[in-house]
Amino acid sequence: MHTQQWILLAIMAVGGAAVIGSYIQGFATHPGGAATLWGGVTGGLRILNYVTMLLAALGFFAFSYWLFFQLNPDQVQIVGRFGFWLYYVIFLVILISSALWMPLTFAYLNNPTTIGWVSVRLVLALVGIGSLALLWAIIVTSPRGADIAYWLAIGGAAAFSLQTAVMDMFIWPALFNA
Repeated sequence: MHTQQWILLAIMAVGGAAVIGSYIQGFATHPGGAATLWGGVTGGLRILNYVTMLLAALGFFAFSYWLFFQLNPDQVQIVGRFGFWLYYVIFLVILISSALWMPLTFAYLNNPTTIGWVSVRLVLALVGIGSLALLWAIIVTSPRGADIAYWLAIGGAAAFSLQTAVMDMFIWPALFNA
């Protein structure tokens, strides 16, 4: 792997650990918190959410493979203007915002205020926008190759965007009741 890919891997590892750590801390300090976090999402919509979460996780592996093993960062051009470094920015937005979601949501549940709810919605919006930026960047990156790995990366990023930009950014907040 190239140095730039190692940097992206470090961003993903540290950011991913922060996300997982926020979940562990959230559930450890809020017994029964998982049920509370579902809010008003029930039945078939909850099952759909499980399916989209699974597809998003599989998609994460698909686009990560493409980023780490199919690209030469020295040659990457995103719309002829940005280099591989743009992926750093995109993942920082996604991962930092993801790590903040659970602590902000539990803070809102403990003290429901307008600013608390706006903060929860803001981090969800940033993750959704970041995931759409990732999908866009993958589509417009050149050279990208036309092999199956590229198409799986697009499909994976689309699944990730479905979860974060639709299910998390719009559906969950619309149904959430504290």
